[in-house]
Amino acid sequence: MIPLIIDSTVSTPKIIFDLKNNIFEMSGCSRPEDVRDFYNPVLKWITDLNSGITEGVKKKFAQDPLVFLFRFDYFNSSSAKFILDILMILNEIHKKDLNMIVKWQYAESDEDMREVGEELEDVIDFMFTFEEI
Repeated sequence: MIPLIIDSTVSTPKIIFDLKNNIFEMSGCSRPEDVRDFYNPVLKWITDLNSGITEGVKKKFAQDPLVFLFRFDYFNSSSAKFILDILMILNEIHKKDLNMIVKWQYAESDEDMREVGEELEDVIDFMFTFEEI
């Protein structure tokens, strides 16, 4: 798969989805003016990943899991819906027995962001790894 790389701006997060190098990161602030336009390519990439899960992909990540890193400073309610959509697709991928971890990182003083991660974790069928940074 071709990597998806989107640089962060004042209102949009950095996105790096690179299957070859096992880098899957969403970080920064998410309050895009047109949330649908921003997140549609992200959802398409994750959906394509889900469609392309093969035994070869499973074998590749058997030893070193595929790690999705979420490290948001802030996201608005419109972004939250798309983040949940992404997590629901990751949930489908997880159900295909792909060795995968979701890391939810949050600033030491930001308990609200940890709580948001815990709420999102409750909606899907696998546990996050929480890291205070």
